[in-house]
Amino acid sequence: MATDASPAAPRQAIVFFQRRELERLLSLYGRMVAAGEWRDYGIAGLPEVAVFSVFRRSAEAPLYRFEMRPSLARRQGAWALVGQGGMILRRGHELEQILRFFDRDRFRVID
Repeated sequence: MATDASPAAPRQAIVFFQRRELERLLSLYGRMVAAGEWRDYGIAGLPEVAVFSVFRRSAEAPLYRFEMRPSLARRQGAWALVGQGGMILRRGHELEQILRFFDRDRFRVID
């Protein structure tokens, strides 16, 4: 009978959103669903990053990804808004800085 005497590798802690952050993201999501812009979302908690993705259609690639990387908190900021092509559209230390990208008054119809 053979047994493996080596200890199991310790599990890495998973990064995830705090309740207030998730409430704020879901509030924006609800507003954009009501406007007809977004239709689906996905949440992932990984060892180095937490991701909130929004989709126009669930079968497509995400339109936007809100990423929180605590390892970058002191340098560039823990939060990033990533566009559909993988380009970082905004980066900041607070979630509110990132969410300003979707302010209602940002886009106006010009006659």
